[in-house]
Amino acid sequence: MRLADLTERAGEWLRGAGPMHDVVISSRVRLARNLAGMPFLGRCTAQQQREIEERISREALTAEIAADMFYVDVAAAGELDRQLLVERHLISRQHAQGDQPRGVAVSKDETLAIMVNEEDHVRMQSLRSGLQLREAFADLTRIDDRLETRLDFAFHSRYGYLTACPTNVGTGMRVSVMLHLPALKMTGQIDKVFRAVRDMRMEVRGLHGEGTEATGDFFQISNQTTLGKSEEQILEEFLDRTIPNFVDYERRAREALLRRPVAVDDKAHRAMAILRSARRIGSEETMYLLSMVRLGANMGRLKDVSIKTVNELFLMTQPAHLQRVLQREMDAPQRAEARAAYMRKRLSLN
Repeated sequence: MRLADLTERAGEWLRGAGPMHDVVISSRVRLARNLAGMPFLGRCTAQQQREIEERISREALTAEIAADMFYVDVAAAGELDRQLLVERHLISRQHAQGDQPRGVAVSKDETLAIMVNEEDHVRMQSLRSGLQLREAFADLTRIDDRLETRLDFAFHSRYGYLTACPTNVGTGMRVSVMLHLPALKMTGQIDKVFRAVRDMRMEVRGLHGEGTEATGDFFQISNQTTLGKSEEQILEEFLDRTIPNFVDYERRAREALLRRPVAVDDKAHRAMAILRSARRIGSEETMYLLSMVRLGANMGRLKDVSIKTVNELFLMTQPAHLQRVLQREMDAPQRAEARAAYMRKRLSLN
């Protein structure tokens, strides 16, 4: 499989399925690990960085983690391909912008990814559609066990797994759930949700994680620390309290909007009309309009577009994907015109 093949479809996490998928776009679990006997990446020599990258990439591809696993040399990839991987949530922005030897191993269905030489030597990730944190954690437990038979990870009997960032020490586990919360935004309750998240010592981030703004009413909620908590405790916080509560808040807000459905109908139908007729449109405006279309479709107010199509358009109209799909590099004004044309073509089929 080649990197170019990724643009032929959206990732598994965008298929619009899984528990609570009307609100929960995706669930992600990551594990951070470092090789014992090696400095953290920021203290490594260039030679050590190359040795780590070569060793981990080899083990990731030969450990029979998943069928058709392929490896991307991120350091050798062009800027457009690195951005493509970021847009698909297969690597972080930090990983894309680094200057050290680095790469990522990816399963064919994109549910699994192993970043090499990001902030830590290894970042394992499972990404699934809807609220499937336990399934994602089971994926990573299997991968972690498999790699640990081949690699010696840095571990302290008191502190747990040792990581470059102190907030990851312990389990090394980061859990995040991407939520679509347009009704809470429309009803002016989103700030209350943010306060609740902070009170629970969790973080709210934008579509592409740390350092990004929320676009298209997408928000990522993740745990702040891992030290002093077991993996099960972290999962329980999300599955038993945090995420079900937020899903309930959003669903209640949608029910409140349906008492006067003209507001939803107006926004959803206006958004669809613009997307079906625009001749030039930027990525941020596209995300907002698609958010309104997705809300209308989920609430049964738009009948002629599927959630799967909307989810795919969220991805395929982002800058790197658009250029790869259309097979030409473009500046911002050219992308705005191409995005509008692509959107008209896709939505005219529904």
